[in-house]
Parts: sequence; C-alpha cells; structure tokens
Amino acid sequence: MTQELDWGNLSFGYIPTDYNVRCYYKDGKWGEIEESTSESINIHMASTCLHYGQEIFEGLKAFRGKDGKVRIFRLEENAKRIITSAEGIKMQPIPVELFCDMVKRVVKLNERFVPPYGSGASLYIRPLEIGISAQVGVKPSTEYLFLVLVTPVGPYFKGGFKNTNICIMREFDRVAPKGTGRWKVGGNYAASLEAGEKAHELGYSAVLYLDPKEKKYIDECGPANFLAIKDGKYITPASESILPSITNMSLQQIAKDMGIEVECRQIPLEELETIQEAAACGTAAVASPIGEIHDLNLDKKYIISKNGEPGPVVTALYNKLRGIQLGEEEDIHGWNTIVE
Repeated sequence: MTQELDWGNLSFGYIPTDYNVRCYYKDGKWGEIEESTSESINIHMASTCLHYGQEIFEGLKAFRGKDGKVRIFRLEENAKRIITSAEGIKMQPIPVELFCDMVKRVVKLNERFVPPYGSGASLYIRPLEIGISAQVGVKPSTEYLFLVLVTPVGPYFKGGFKNTNICIMREFDRVAPKGTGRWKVGGNYAASLEAGEKAHELGYSAVLYLDPKEKKYIDECGPANFLAIKDGKYITPASESILPSITNMSLQQIAKDMGIEVECRQIPLEELETIQEAAACGTAAVASPIGEIHDLNLDKKYIISKNGEPGPVVTALYNKLRGIQLGEEEDIHGWNTIVE
C-alpha cells in the first residue's frame, strides 16, 4: 500500500496502517502492551468516555531524516502533558515509561508508513485514553484503555508555509474561564467545531478566540497557540484557558537561542495594530504564518503582513524547528527520540 501513496500530496486525514498498540488499566494496575491490527475497539455502551467525556489525547509526529533515521519529536513532553490532562478530569495517569514505550513500539511497527525525507509529510501519532467502565452516575471510571494509533499525514494547512487569514467571532468561546482548556480533552475540540466550520465557509483558515471572560485579550488560534513578533520580541498569550503547546514551548526556546526576548503575557486585542508578524503554532500546523486577522463583529481588518509574505522571524523559527525535526540541525536540547 505504501507504494501507492503520493507522499507529497497527503491530506491531514486518516490512512490505515499496519498496527496500533493498546494497554488496559483494570483492578488498580496497567496490564501488558498489546499489538493489534484491528481498527476497532469494543467498549461498553455505558462507558464514561461516551457519557461523561472522560477522553484525553495527544498529538505528536515522527519524521524520516536526511540520514534515513526516524525521529519522534518531544516524546517525553507529550508523555508529561497527558498526565496533566488525566489528572484534570480524574482519569488514571499513564506512566511516562509506558507512554514512551508504546509510542516507540507503534512507530517501529509502522515504520514503512513514515514518509520519505523531503516529502513534507510525517507520521502523525495519536495517543488516546478513554474511560471504559460502565457508569450511569456521574463519577470517574475505574477502568481505562490507552491506545496509540499512527497515520501518515501531509501539512495541516493545505497551502503549506505561506500566509493564511484568520478571523475573530465573539459569539463563540472554545472553553470557559478556569475550565478544561488547559488540558487536551476531546470536548474542547467539539466546542470549536461550529466556529471552525463557519470560518472555513467564509474563507478563513481558523478562528482567533478572545479570552472567554472579558473578550479583551488574545487567547488561542483554533487548534493552535498564537504567537506574534513585536519590536524584535516573541510574544504569546499567558492564559489559564489555553493548552500549553509543546510546539510553542519549542519555538520559544529556539527564539531565546537566537537572542530573541520572549514574553508570555496577556495580549490586548488592540495590540494587533502594532505587531509585525504572527503565526498559529502546534504539532499539526508547526507554525502557520498569519497574513490578516479580520474582526468580523467590528468589521475591522488587522493587516499583519504588509507584503503578503511570511515574516523573516517566523520563517527563521519555522526553518530551525523543521531542521531539528529532520536531523538537518543539531538537536542541542535533546528533543528527538531516534527509533532504533
């Protein structure tokens, strides 16, 4: 099947691969890792994941480098983040060692689906934990399934690394103040579907959400974090209602390595008037440059890119991060895990 794949034109969708890996939590302990060729799971109709939203996940990628080696980017950071999500909605945390072992195993089992170097594609890795014990009362599950599936994907934004336009729609909130936004919970994404579909219908790539409490500050850019370059500084929102992006964290470190000052703080909406560059960043998109931001409620346009091209700082950050992922740049911070 891999011979039939057009690696350079993959969508960000789902393509079947050979294996997934699974592990069950029952009787107070995690069991053995199971390898499966089935794309289905069998769960009770009263499982807490179906009724009360006990579902968390992660997203990370594996890349085939210039040297032919397969690298998983920021594996341990994703393992740590899913623990935070589990604790947030009262699920059983997955030990870091178990998480890492399962991810490495599923990538090795599906190594033929890691796209070739130079294709622009990657192997997307989706770890998923769900509550599976039967429960009608609202309380946490006592049993869990943790599984990891993989699929080869192209860029999240079809246009690749070029400017996209995004919009502000105040009638939508993705999350609530002090809510579940800081955890990678499926319900957060369900809450963004209506706004996202409406934005796409209007020709925008994503929605730029304002803070859900006051609607004064920049919060999150659809499924990604927001970053901007202003007066030579890298600025990104500090908020309790957004997911701590591992890509954003990585880009911040790269910026510091390049001598750029980083500020994590509230960004008032009106500050969009004075920024020189902006991007949406996340595992799926890496960094997607923003050309214009349209405030649909106030009928106002913020023109970020004056020449229609991605800005030099965002471009440099993107290229450096991609270089590390592909083994073209030295991995001085030890972010990559090579699959042996």
